[in-house]
Amino acid sequence: MTDRLIGQSIPRVDALDKVTGKTLYPGDLSRPAMLHMKVLFARRPHAKINNIDTSEALENPGVVAVLTADDVPVNEYGLMESDQPALCGDVVRFVGDKVAVIIGETAQAAAEGRDLVEVAYEDLPALTDPRRALDDDAPLVHAEESSNLLASYRICKGAVDAGFAQADVIVEAEYQTPHQEHAFLQPEAGLAYVDDEGRIVIETAGQWSHDDRHQIAHALQLPEDQVRVVYKYAGGAFGGREDISVQLVLALAAFKLRRPVKIIWSREESIIGHHKRHPYIIRAKWGANRDGKLTAIQMDLLSDAGAYASSSAPVLGNATVTASGPYECDNIHVDGRAVYTNNVPAGAFRGFGSVQVEFAAEMQMSKLAEELGMNPVEFRMRNIYRDDSIQATGAPLPQPVGAARVLEETAKAAGWADKDGSWKREMDDFGRKIRNPKRRPELVEGSEIRNGVGFACGYKNVGYSFGWDEKATVTLELHGKGEMEEVVVRAGASDVGQGVHTVLAQFVADQLEVPLDRLRLVTDDSAVAPETGSCSASRLTFMLGNAAV
Repeated sequence: MTDRLIGQSIPRVDALDKVTGKTLYPGDLSRPAMLHMKVLFARRPHAKINNIDTSEALENPGVVAVLTADDVPVNEYGLMESDQPALCGDVVRFVGDKVAVIIGETAQAAAEGRDLVEVAYEDLPALTDPRRALDDDAPLVHAEESSNLLASYRICKGAVDAGFAQADVIVEAEYQTPHQEHAFLQPEAGLAYVDDEGRIVIETAGQWSHDDRHQIAHALQLPEDQVRVVYKYAGGAFGGREDISVQLVLALAAFKLRRPVKIIWSREESIIGHHKRHPYIIRAKWGANRDGKLTAIQMDLLSDAGAYASSSAPVLGNATVTASGPYECDNIHVDGRAVYTNNVPAGAFRGFGSVQVEFAAEMQMSKLAEELGMNPVEFRMRNIYRDDSIQATGAPLPQPVGAARVLEETAKAAGWADKDGSWKREMDDFGRKIRNPKRRPELVEGSEIRNGVGFACGYKNVGYSFGWDEKATVTLELHGKGEMEEVVVRAGASDVGQGVHTVLAQFVADQLEVPLDRLRLVTDDSAVAPETGSCSASRLTFMLGNAAV
């Protein structure tokens, strides 16, 4: 039996190729007779398109084609809802809407052609403040809808008014979190072509190849087996590659022109063209008694979805579930709403809704502790989830619950000590006894600088949340005579830098008791690797590992 690999720090299966430069990222790809693409963005938040004149662009030397909405067989796509046009022909709803794609013999020719496309816009009222989205006089982002409300969820546990009546201290506040850019190292890029079997192949980087394939096939009105999505390694993602960016327009161009087409976005184009973390406006009202126990939690969540649905509904679901933090309280009321605006669409981003609400929850916990004159660690310890705790949804927690142990060990590592249930911070980060805060007024004239330390808790789901079905498929082929000489592992799992392919190899090698060099991973091609779901929600180690086992 080989030594077990799970639990060991081993060389990553992709490390050697990456450090020697052998690994090809999407921007490195090339094929003979390759064309180049540029995207014409709307660069205005809300407008009607009266006319698109491509004639001058088409006359520019080196421009091969200009594609518009009329060229898209089924002009819609979307991660959760098909509410986003591949190319806008009637209305643009945010600055990053795509109006046309220009294909040239060179990237320069395509860029010159893009600048020659004339679009006649008629500006429409723009909705940029999510607090106005549900007003009766608010402009509709999607005119065919009756409201700008995209999703709403409510969780009620106990009787929140009675809980506030029991409170000795009540803290009310409003918190706002902003848009946030993923800023992964490698901007979006890719190459599309038609293979020898007549299939449209899109080579790019992303987080869910089979869902990319589904959306592209729908928009091009093709059977899914006529579309192949091949993932190369990605220079980071963090949720920012879960929505389609360049994949669909690349596929459209290759489908129409029957020649390879490549695109590389600049950082500016990437920031304009892909979704962001959801901004949230959170109104919080929390109560506690003198014993340091929470008596009531009330949270009102307003999420800015931007112009299109993306994953706003499940992000809101996650936020609604985790809005009360990792704390038990008998009386909880959470209202959550996601609304359309003419801002950039918001979607998946590391933490998936939990980050925004737990910022507010931890601010409330710290303020309550201060009002009660209680140490912030001690106050959290009195309310933290334990084995018998019931969540805001009324559901018990999966056992065992380690939150209290994590809280305790973290507090001790940060210098706190437990004195009969009363936590005091006695040691600094260097293990030295804490005395008076250091005062160094000479550094900033007229002020003083002090050292400080903060303490906060949080929790989130592992895997899909809020009722989504989970699945992941791994297939193994065992080859050899008398012993396993090669194991072919097929799993359509994206690796965006987190090492999931190495993790998969560890699981398989341990289960079959074979060395790693006998494994051949097939993970990149949707045509030959089965679906494992998205590379998101901290799920692939758990889901792929168990599927492999």
